[in-house]
Amino acid sequence: MKFILDNWMLILMALTSGALLLWPAVRGAAGGSLTPTTAVQLINQEKAVVIDVCEVHEYAAGHVSGAKHIPLAQLASKLPDVVKNKDLPVIFVCQSGMRSSSATRIAKGLGYLKAQSLGGGLSSWRAASLPVEKG
Repeated sequence: MKFILDNWMLILMALTSGALLLWPAVRGAAGGSLTPTTAVQLINQEKAVVIDVCEVHEYAAGHVSGAKHIPLAQLASKLPDVVKNKDLPVIFVCQSGMRSSSATRIAKGLGYLKAQSLGGGLSSWRAASLPVEKG
C-alpha cells in the first residue's frame, strides 16, 4: 500500500497511457469498422449495399465495384432514396475511412442500424487486392 501511495503519479501515468493505447481498438469495435474480408462476406451473404461517400472526382478515380455514390454532404437527404430498406446492412466507404465513419453515425441517426464503415477505406480494399471500378 505504501508503494501505491508513494508512486501514485507513476501508476496514474501508466494507466492513462494504457487507456490511450487501447482507445483506437475500442473505438473501432464500437464504430462498426469492417475489414475488407468481412465487407465482402456481408455483400455476398446479406446483400449489403455499398455507399461511397467520396467527392465526385475521387469516386471517378476509383471505387468499390458496385458501390453507389452519395457525397457525404448529401448523405442525410439522399440515403433514404438510395437505400429504402433500413434492415439491410449498409457499408460506407471513402478513401481512408474517416468520412465513412461520419457517414455511419449519420446513417444510424436516420435509422439504418446495420450501417458500418470500411476500416481503412478504399486503401484497405485495394491492399486486399479486391476489385475497383473507375468512372
